[in-house]
Amino acid sequence: MIGEKRALKYRINWKDARQAILKERIGGPGLRFDPDIKTKSAAEFSKRIKEGEYEYGRKAAAIFSGFLNPSAHVLEIGPGPGTVTVPLSKKVGAITCIDLSLRNIAHLEKNLQEASCDNVDVIHKNWLRTDDVELKDGYDLVFCSHFLWMIPDLEEHLEKMENASRKYCAIVQPAGRGGLVKEVYARITGNEYAGEFEPDGDYFAYVVLREWGRLLNVSHFSFTNTMTLEEKVHSTASFVGRFVEVDEGVAARIRELVLPHAGEDGTFVETNDVVVMWWEVA
Repeated sequence: MIGEKRALKYRINWKDARQAILKERIGGPGLRFDPDIKTKSAAEFSKRIKEGEYEYGRKAAAIFSGFLNPSAHVLEIGPGPGTVTVPLSKKVGAITCIDLSLRNIAHLEKNLQEASCDNVDVIHKNWLRTDDVELKDGYDLVFCSHFLWMIPDLEEHLEKMENASRKYCAIVQPAGRGGLVKEVYARITGNEYAGEFEPDGDYFAYVVLREWGRLLNVSHFSFTNTMTLEEKVHSTASFVGRFVEVDEGVAARIRELVLPHAGEDGTFVETNDVVVMWWEVA
């Protein structure tokens, strides 16, 4: 049963701020330097999480296991290659994953097979087009990870999450960006960095949920992310490309700017922070 929403006299106008953030981005990475960049980036990301032994997912799953029992049925929205899915599947009874990207699903199914995860059901569907009546109260936990940036209507998304849960909901989001991508952005665009890459979904979601009267538990963790030079160029270009077209010349400039920051072995090792919010819906 979904909890009632509070009737507040005064509310924070978060919608205008979020719409302004979304509007200033050009609508998706403009990456003309490589027509296969999305396929390559998906494969690189899947490889990194496995090489990192699913550190991000293991730490998120450890937080979830603090309030879930081992027989819990979980709904994951936008699982990607299984960053959280694979380690969480070892701690719960079953996971249902919903993802619209066939590219992501291919990596997810491969990783699930390699990790012998036989309690995960994968559904190819647009989460926002799922049937609320069919999903209602169907899961002990409904969660999404690094997903809010894709959502046009944040309140609709949160309402759908709560509708599908009979116990808990959770959001896992990046908590800030590394300094190098900000530096590259400034050098490429000629504009001083003003927070363009900061993850915006977590604090907007927090405001919405507190307005609704939800009492959120908030935790955080850090994990290590290791990239090759090519992966670092692709990753940096995916951010810069939200604001400017990245052709071969711009990609070469990005490579030139990031290369001096590589370690002795030629890799880039960064520590990233993640915030986890979870709450009871009933």
